[in-house]
Amino acid sequence: MTQDSNTFTQTGTRPPIVLIGFMATGKSTVGRLLAARTGRTFVDLDAAVEAAAGTTVAEIFRERGEAGFRELESAALTRALAQPNTVIATGGGAACRDDNLKAMLAAGFVVALSASPEEVLKRVGPVSGRPLLDGAADPAAVALRLLAAREPFYARAHARLDTVGRSPESVAEAVLGALAAHDRDLPEPTRP
Repeated sequence: MTQDSNTFTQTGTRPPIVLIGFMATGKSTVGRLLAARTGRTFVDLDAAVEAAAGTTVAEIFRERGEAGFRELESAALTRALAQPNTVIATGGGAACRDDNLKAMLAAGFVVALSASPEEVLKRVGPVSGRPLLDGAADPAAVALRLLAAREPFYARAHARLDTVGRSPESVAEAVLGALAAHDRDLPEPTRP
């Protein structure tokens, strides 16, 4: 977050809280809780992509491939980051484009939620509705490969929280605690 974030708070608008992380780590559930608790608007990035495209994520993957989906996702992210007073739950790969991640880090407070690959597979089940896992001969191997590739991006978040064994409410509390600690560490904005 930039030094200007204190200015946002003082003028009544707050930069977005952005939740990143692998699939099934609780981003949407925790995001809705955070939005309700902080009076912010909740934005589910996958739902924003679907609304803009007029079709489902799975259909976008079928018709346009992952590259086509990622282009739509980046455009939806740009729109979402421009809105103050939001909590944005991204898809698992949204932060894995360097331009997307840089934009998130500059615009708001970014928290990476995590879970072990075993926990992710348990949460998504055998038919996950996740285009990158469904139909894979070995979903566990795919999950491990994707997570390994994405980890360096998730590691750049302002804060990281493991969601295994925690309720969504306790994760939301931890996000708010991390945000408060982060805001305390920011320098005071310069006064004219």
